[in-house]
Amino acid sequence: MTAIQETPLKTIDGKPTTLGDYAGEVLLVVNVASKCGLTPQYEGLETLFKTYREQGFSVLGFPANDFGAQEPGTEEEIATFCSTTYDVDFPMFSKLVVTGPDKHPLYAQLIAEAPDTQGDTATMREKFKGYGMTPNDAPELLWNFEKFLIARDGTVAGRFAPATTPADLALTAAIEAELAK
Repeated sequence: MTAIQETPLKTIDGKPTTLGDYAGEVLLVVNVASKCGLTPQYEGLETLFKTYREQGFSVLGFPANDFGAQEPGTEEEIATFCSTTYDVDFPMFSKLVVTGPDKHPLYAQLIAEAPDTQGDTATMREKFKGYGMTPNDAPELLWNFEKFLIARDGTVAGRFAPATTPADLALTAAIEAELAK
C-alpha cells in the first residue's frame, strides 16, 4: 500500500479508516464546503459516483473550512446538508485542514505527488485578487472543490482545478482511462 492509502482518517460519523479500505478502486478525493459558490458541484460529484461506482470508482468528500470559512458546520450538520440538499451517497469524511502548516497528512501527500493542477486556475486567482484576496501560491490548494484522481494502485493520477466541474470532459476522460487499466 502507498502512504496515501495508509494515512489515518475518520469517516464523517467518526469511525477510523484509511484510503486502504478503497484499495483497487479509482478514487476522486475532493475538499468540499457547504457554503461555497462551487457547492452545487455536489450534484455532479454524486452523478459521477452513480455513473462509475459499479466499475470500481468512488468519490470521497473531505469537508474543509480553509477557504472563506465556507464549511463552518459540525460533521453532523455537514452530513445532513449533503444528504438533504444534494442526496449525497458517496463517502464523506470528517472535517480536516487542507492548507498551511496544520495541513492534514493526506493533503500533504496528495500535493507532494501532484503539485501541478490541470484546468483553469488563472481566472479564479484573478477574481480573488479583484476581491482583495491573496490566493495561495501553487502547489497549495487554491480553493474548495479541488480534485485529486487516485489510481487503483494508490498513486495520484491527476489533479484538477476547483472550477473543473464533475462533468468536464478532461476529468471524465481521466476517470475512464484509470478505470480501463
